[in-house]
Amino acid sequence: MHPLLNIAVRAARKAGNLITKNYETPDAVEASQKGSNDFVTNVDRDAERLIIEIIRKSYPNHTIIAEESGELAGSEPDVQWVIDPLDGTTNFIKRLPHFAVSIAVRVKGRTEVAVVYDPMRNELFSAVRGQGAQLNGYRLRGSTARDLDGTILATGFPFKAKQHATPYMNILGKLFTQCADFRRTGSAALDLAYVAAGRVDGYFEIGLKPWDFAAGELIARESGSLVCDFTGGHNHLLTGNIVAGNPRVVKAMLASMREELSEALKR
Repeated sequence: MHPLLNIAVRAARKAGNLITKNYETPDAVEASQKGSNDFVTNVDRDAERLIIEIIRKSYPNHTIIAEESGELAGSEPDVQWVIDPLDGTTNFIKRLPHFAVSIAVRVKGRTEVAVVYDPMRNELFSAVRGQGAQLNGYRLRGSTARDLDGTILATGFPFKAKQHATPYMNILGKLFTQCADFRRTGSAALDLAYVAAGRVDGYFEIGLKPWDFAAGELIARESGSLVCDFTGGHNHLLTGNIVAGNPRVVKAMLASMREELSEALKR
């Protein structure tokens, strides 16, 4: 096993165990609001601390970018760990059992290793650049859909950026007339992992943060999926506007979305 992947898996499983333990004792969970419709719990923070501890033990000099702690610079800035200790916090607070730990390792700006761990189902999605994507050790292949007909698409509402509500709803409406149905699960990391597993045929979302999609993006790519921005470019790393799916599905989604994009979403 890739040494970085080994540590990422260990950290994700440890954090996942902590999260499931707390899921069973909801009275001990303390939630607070950190932004508009944006929540954090003591469990997010404890899980993040645990992950950082495990990384630091093996790689004390690596830089860590974490959702709750921000950037923890190390003497080796070329290697960055991008962490979301609990992607799907709102689900966790509401006791809706769909959330994940997301850990990606970027080397010189390229994601090399990725882990998305769903502790409630004990599903560990992982990828190493150039070596394919796996779920619990089995090789993943994305959807084989040829166009949007009959597809199931995943999405997330732009609940932190409601200024995009109108173009978003227009895109949703347009895609809905062409696909079979939509899923909106509340965890971007798992949505991308599900694209990799062929559980959904395509996915799009507005304004994600790097820790939401860094790991899921590599897992999707390594399953043969495309990941791009709303115009088919690579600006999603900056904007967080993401489309994912097999090349044919992405092409059909982009064609459908094109006329509904506001100027802000074309960037």
